[in-house]
Amino acid sequence: MKKTFFSFLLIFFLINLVVFFSGKTWLYHGVAITYLKGYTSSYIHDFIYFPSNKINAGKHQEWLVSKNYNNVQAPNFLGDLNTALESTAFIIIQNDSIKYEKYWHGYSADSMSNSFSIAKSWVSTLVGVAIKEKKIMGVNQTVCDFLPEFCFDERSKITIKHLLNMSAGLDWSENYYNPIGKAAHAYYGNDLKNLILNLKSIKPAGVFFEYNSACTQLLVFILEVATKETISDYASKKLWVPLGAKHPALWNTDKVGGDEKGFCCINSNARDFARLGRLFLNYGNYRGIQILDSSFVKEATVPSILLDANGEEHKEYGYQFWITTYNGLNMYYARGLWGQYVVCIPEKDIIIVRLGRKNRAQLENGHHEELYSFVDAALEMCD
Repeated sequence: MKKTFFSFLLIFFLINLVVFFSGKTWLYHGVAITYLKGYTSSYIHDFIYFPSNKINAGKHQEWLVSKNYNNVQAPNFLGDLNTALESTAFIIIQNDSIKYEKYWHGYSADSMSNSFSIAKSWVSTLVGVAIKEKKIMGVNQTVCDFLPEFCFDERSKITIKHLLNMSAGLDWSENYYNPIGKAAHAYYGNDLKNLILNLKSIKPAGVFFEYNSACTQLLVFILEVATKETISDYASKKLWVPLGAKHPALWNTDKVGGDEKGFCCINSNARDFARLGRLFLNYGNYRGIQILDSSFVKEATVPSILLDANGEEHKEYGYQFWITTYNGLNMYYARGLWGQYVVCIPEKDIIIVRLGRKNRAQLENGHHEELYSFVDAALEMCD
């Protein structure tokens, strides 16, 4: 028994020694938030364990509510799906009015939740705002114009467009289960700038689509240089206040007073997330205020034609929005880990927001199985 105990202590000591000398001390933070709390990866309420900056709200502009609000019968398969995937919020908005809304597991219209990569679409939107304000001259401006670290080697050829459509060709692995990978480092670590600004080019820019959170984080750093303010403050002034959000949001940072994790981690509620969809369905106009140029909305929500890892044509992604066609309808949407969605169906003037704990398998085209079921339900309920 004593021998086993000392063997355990030795192994524990050696592991800590390896972690310390490898510089991966952020692993302790990750383990404390995940494994020690019964999880194997991130989850929708883990934001409480990270520092954050506030995205301030202004005067609340209430959503219109349909005269048939919650009177339409949801199909049985939707109830089964929301139960199986542990949804916490599901909203259908048509013609700018909430038609159907339901919450589970103690969540409500005012509950805060991590949106994960839905944040990427908000960052893209802020790039569009900065272009409208001429703080960025256009999507073909190079990253080097803002970040001198990118003025050397192949990185000097990377443009803002390459970051927006995930074709920058940077050395990155988007693996959410590898505890020592770059994605985990970015999420749990406290040195985003050091991690991201030292990435190398491994593929030619503008050729291959490769979903890459580093691209979004670089856009955050560019926006901060261009606007001379934090992205949380810029988001508050240019989006959260003019969009009439009800509640302030929290944007997690890598450390207290550090950098916002732009690739993820805007924490808010389903109704306020839905405002992004309303802005885009109305071509950048929100209740008479032209926040985005309609030309940017169009560019952001049509596919960038690139190649996938197999050299085949990839056309499922725009400027930090996923793009697909289903049953003859064109759709674009913001998506976050574990199935967070803001889906826009322009031809039906429908917005779908879903928040929850689980999702289903990713298909070969990059979309997830549950997406099409959520869309089927919304189309049936709005028919």
